[in-house]
Amino acid sequence: MDKNRPDPAWIGQLRRRFPCEREIDRILTRKLSRRAGPPFAPVTIEQLVGGIEALLRAEGIGDHAIHAPRWLSGGASKLQMAFDLEWERPGAGREKTAMVLRMEPAESIVETSRLREFQIIKALEGTVPVPPVFWCDAEGEFLPYPALIYGFAPGVTKPDQGASGVSGLGTVLPAPLRADLAPQFVDLLARIHRHDYSGDALDAFEHPATGTTQCAEWGVNWWERVWTEDCEEDVPMMHLAAAWLRRNLPVLDRASVVHSDYRTGNFLYTEHDRRITALLDWELGRIGDRHQDLAWTTNRVFSSMAEDGTTRLVCGLLPEEDFYEQYEKASGLTVDPGKVHWYKVYNAYSIAVLTLGTGYRIALNGKTHQDILVTWLIGIGGMIVDEMRTLIQEAN
Repeated sequence: MDKNRPDPAWIGQLRRRFPCEREIDRILTRKLSRRAGPPFAPVTIEQLVGGIEALLRAEGIGDHAIHAPRWLSGGASKLQMAFDLEWERPGAGREKTAMVLRMEPAESIVETSRLREFQIIKALEGTVPVPPVFWCDAEGEFLPYPALIYGFAPGVTKPDQGASGVSGLGTVLPAPLRADLAPQFVDLLARIHRHDYSGDALDAFEHPATGTTQCAEWGVNWWERVWTEDCEEDVPMMHLAAAWLRRNLPVLDRASVVHSDYRTGNFLYTEHDRRITALLDWELGRIGDRHQDLAWTTNRVFSSMAEDGTTRLVCGLLPEEDFYEQYEKASGLTVDPGKVHWYKVYNAYSIAVLTLGTGYRIALNGKTHQDILVTWLIGIGGMIVDEMRTLIQEAN
């Protein structure tokens, strides 16, 4: 099978072999059906402004004007453009609103649904600080690729003089700042997991059954399908890891909203008062097991060392033991070490899929605007696989 030109029969076989949530299945199927098409074509700001204008007309937005469109850095896997919209905002009158367009490339290193991202941010408004979301072009009907438009949130991801790596990795925060941010960071995660989503408009999500392993199985199917779709080189450890995950599927005790990328670098705070102003990058959000977030947030790759050179800080904020203790107190939910460990393996598996499989495939086919970054990420794939091996050995 030529994975660069997959045929419908092979796509259908994958769908049957790896059943997952309907919207995830739709997004992955769309990715494969378009793979043989043209590579990513650079877009101009003028094209994006024209697409926004078309979307606003379709949404019934009358007299308006778009001001100061400009590219934004960040957003890792997506293209982002900031602009100011002068419009008659419902309930607020004439105003100028700072907004951000977040749009996919032809294929992303992580293929996700703009509709799910839109819905989950909308659902969390009022529970935790999130940027307001306005409109979603889920199928790229008006813009070159699927996109959403949300409000610009004030704040920074690190101090002006702080150090950090790619996408916020290795961010070092001074002790006084950590003291103010850490309690908020833990409390907000607890609020996400305690949020009652039963009345929210989340029809792009499916709700796994508690008392079953359905949640974990959907997740493994998702990432093993992506690996099968995208990998070029056989990596035996990936087969072993998938088998281990399936043999040890954890039972879901409580379904929660899960961010799936909750860490330093994905929240903004204002420096004058040290308040977290927005939680970002919800594209991998799902209804699932809180332990997935706990395992992700405590991943060593997102940590840094305290001034004593020996204490490792979760997301550069607080020691892991303190993190779990404060989380349980804030949420009223328990932390199951066995489930956290399973999700550490699961998270490592998903990162290995994206770096060694999808990263290679989209760079090969010229499907992304970030070929250099994606190629660099491929280089860490071996380290992630070795971490996954160590975690499985520790579990046994």
